[in-house]
Amino acid sequence: MPSTARHYRKYLDPAVLAKIGGLQLRARLIVEGFFSGMHRSPQRGLSIEFADHRSYTQGDDIRRIDWRVYARTDKYYVKEYEQETNLDLMLVVDASESMQYRSAQAALSKYEYATAIAAALAYLALQQRDSVGLAVFAEHLVEFVRPSNDAAHWRTVVDELERRSGPAKTALGRALGELAERLAHRMLVVVISDGFDDVAGVLRGLKLLRYRRHDLVVCHVLDPAELTLPFRGPTLFEGLEAGGRLLADPGALRRRYLQEMTQFQARLRAGCARLRADYVLFNTLAPLDVALSTYLATRSARIRQRSSRVMAGR
Repeated sequence: MPSTARHYRKYLDPAVLAKIGGLQLRARLIVEGFFSGMHRSPQRGLSIEFADHRSYTQGDDIRRIDWRVYARTDKYYVKEYEQETNLDLMLVVDASESMQYRSAQAALSKYEYATAIAAALAYLALQQRDSVGLAVFAEHLVEFVRPSNDAAHWRTVVDELERRSGPAKTALGRALGELAERLAHRMLVVVISDGFDDVAGVLRGLKLLRYRRHDLVVCHVLDPAELTLPFRGPTLFEGLEAGGRLLADPGALRRRYLQEMTQFQARLRAGCARLRADYVLFNTLAPLDVALSTYLATRSARIRQRSSRVMAGR
């Protein structure tokens, strides 16, 4: 790997990001590190890569008509290219109290990790001329920023992400229902949360968004201690959302706890699969390039599906 790529790739490590002040700088370094590792630029090839079809309208260059599609559908479609294919991205970020948790193993809290993901995705989307909106929630939606593809919009998104944190409980299912009422047209909705809510309620909220034809990605953010319960000896556990305190021996609880945690993840993952929503588990120790890879893969799949429907005449 070239030295420049190695320089940027290190910023995908949460331990390094934790030492960098400012969400804007963190997000820029994440994106640059990701693309340096891939040996490519966010702008490379965007103007020449075929992406999608759209119906022909008066004034379009007839040289861009796809005659193969016309032969199959008897309708005129023109080819669009990556640079011209816009996507509305709605970032949905959990700002409840449980997201403030950070164990001794982790360099970033779950909320810091979630906001780094969100800010990096927003930056990348705006670089690709996509529109970006933001919804921040706890017990209800506490902030809603309408989508825009203005380059200056990124600062608005980052400012909101840096402002929101507090002692509120989680009500993810309710917040998703409220969000569905606010979205006027189809979007790619990326939910970034620890998911600590009733799974049935969360899936109802996701189902409502899918019913309205939104594409969904669920980024499930958990601390390594929540995944492994590594504590030794008598430990005082304190609930972050008015859960009280409990003095317990983790050794006696570990087996049952891990079973419950595994089942919790499995229910959420299976529910997402039924709804055709992408589910990605994030351990806050892991580098953040997975978030960007997921976004790009989902975006590409969405474009391919739309083009396939056009080619099939549907």
